[in-house]
Amino acid sequence: MNLLNCKDCLQQISSYLDGEIEPELKRHLEEHLRKCHHCHVVFDSTRKTIELYCDGKLFPLPVEIRDRLHQTLRRRWQEKAG
Repeated sequence: MNLLNCKDCLQQISSYLDGEIEPELKRHLEEHLRKCHHCHVVFDSTRKTIELYCDGKLFPLPVEIRDRLHQTLRRRWQEKAG
């Protein structure tokens, strides 16, 4: 298997966090995350969000902040993919 690109990596984050990923794919994903700051940030944010949610404590974002966050994530994803 070749090294993962960002799109492949981001598609596997959920499976990785759920522990439902093959060992070879896991190794490639972890290697990509070590080298790619953008994917690492998405991965870390996703992991922390799940931890907060599973902790039972929800911290709702104000609409303005949530919208800004979504816009920034979309823009950065487009820049990275473009």
